[in-house]
Amino acid sequence: MDNGTLYIIATPIGNLEDVSLRAIRIMEEVDILACEDTRHTGKLLHRHTKGIKGELFVYHEHNEQKATGGLITLLKKGKSVAIVSNAGFPCISDPGYRIVSAAHENGLHIEVIPGPSAVTAALALSGLPTSGFTFKGFAPKKKGQRKRFLEMEKESPHTLIFFESPYRIGSFLEDAFKVFGDRLSAVCIELTKKFERVHRDYLSALAGMFSGRKEKGEITVVIAG
Repeated sequence: MDNGTLYIIATPIGNLEDVSLRAIRIMEEVDILACEDTRHTGKLLHRHTKGIKGELFVYHEHNEQKATGGLITLLKKGKSVAIVSNAGFPCISDPGYRIVSAAHENGLHIEVIPGPSAVTAALALSGLPTSGFTFKGFAPKKKGQRKRFLEMEKESPHTLIFFESPYRIGSFLEDAFKVFGDRLSAVCIELTKKFERVHRDYLSALAGMFSGRKEKGEITVVIAG
């Protein structure tokens, strides 16, 4: 029996029209569609498909380690498995790297279906240098740990990209200003969605703008190197 293929599928980060034709086809055809949230993925499937062949499987950060073993077993039995997160690329601040690593270790075939990513969308929108960049994901929640996290990149010449919670964006920008100095930056909010917006200014101004401010939605911060 031939092994199945593991597919890593990028899905829209907001606008459902951003899904690729290939992504739709693979989601319709696989035996197992492993989703971070089946309700969230269900909206995408309802919009773009007439139904799927396989079954939905819950695969998120809380069961990722345990579920990986079961999915690898199914792949070895010849089943095809696709991994999708709620938005963007699996493995990029989302579940996925464990099963990709396990698939490599077991000699299984892996295909990536590229597509939307808040990282590259924010970088392009920021107007900051794109020749080299470092993606840092989410900073720690606690202030002391966050400052140490930022200080690791203080001397980096590359553009820096972070994800941040709307509840902590003000304190994050304040700490970034203290650590990096007054660098040109961009705060990108709700990328690809109806109320997408970008605030591009120096960190001192952005820290003041977002201080005590209540935001909604996904936020990506881009800071000059």
